[in-house]
Amino acid sequence: MNYFVKRVGFMAITVFAVCALTFFLVNLIPGGTAELIIKHTIVGIEDSVTKEQLEQISSRYNLNDPLYLQFYTWVKKAILTGDIGTSYVFKKPVLYLLALRLPATIQLAGASMVLAAVAGISLGIYSALRENQLSDHILRVATLFGVSMPGFWVALILILIFSLKLKLVPVSGYGNLENLFLPAVALSLHSVAAVMRITRTCMLETMGQEYIMFAKSKGLPMWKIVSRHALKNAMLPIVTVIGFQMGSLLGGAVVIEKIFAWPGIGSLLVDSISARDLPMIQGCVLAIVTMFLVVNFIVDIIYTHLDPRIRYG
Repeated sequence: MNYFVKRVGFMAITVFAVCALTFFLVNLIPGGTAELIIKHTIVGIEDSVTKEQLEQISSRYNLNDPLYLQFYTWVKKAILTGDIGTSYVFKKPVLYLLALRLPATIQLAGASMVLAAVAGISLGIYSALRENQLSDHILRVATLFGVSMPGFWVALILILIFSLKLKLVPVSGYGNLENLFLPAVALSLHSVAAVMRITRTCMLETMGQEYIMFAKSKGLPMWKIVSRHALKNAMLPIVTVIGFQMGSLLGGAVVIEKIFAWPGIGSLLVDSISARDLPMIQGCVLAIVTMFLVVNFIVDIIYTHLDPRIRYG
């Protein structure tokens, strides 16, 4: 119980720090917030803004107050009422817009995480069982490629091959597996490589243990040795990497969603930054950070089931 309380407190402090940093960094961007709001909602990007319009918008959104006072007002309202603001551009509550976009982001990140875990662990086991053979060398080179290539470049290559050349799947869209395939593969490639590398390393270390040698001497099939003994004892570092990769997936989703026109929080965040829609930016960052912290908390709980020796006090 003490651990749970401490962990929740740590998560709250982390969320507060990230929100504060986001708020002040956004306000350091050149250009007036009031002017950008007017150009995106009233007069248009290319039109000029009058002094009266600036005063009206600044007064409506309290933009003339000092930054620390603006942030204090936002935090107070969020804690007391649960209201984290209304979008300057969309004119709707931030929580409502997040609720519309959250399922798409969860679907993309979840599919990418499943793909990364299944493919990464499977390829890592395969590579470990064929140590220093040709297939092992090929997979190790492939992991270097997967770790090194930026997500946006991978996304463009996938679009070029599978959409424009082979015409197997659409470039963009949302709602079915065909639309999900390319974004999930592009987003998960880096994580697949990372999970595969740690799985191979852990499996090689575990397969050299005495109890594995004893299982082999008993004549147990290799699939039983791997599934019932080696993999179970190698899972702790693998689960750790998978948990950390979830953060990479949520961060990478910002770019991938924009490239594939995926209607998630990532693409909403990019649009909000370009419009300097501060309440929407705060809401998107808050959602992404919260999801990352919750995933890592779940990973800590899984630890206790994988290794009963671990106890949190």
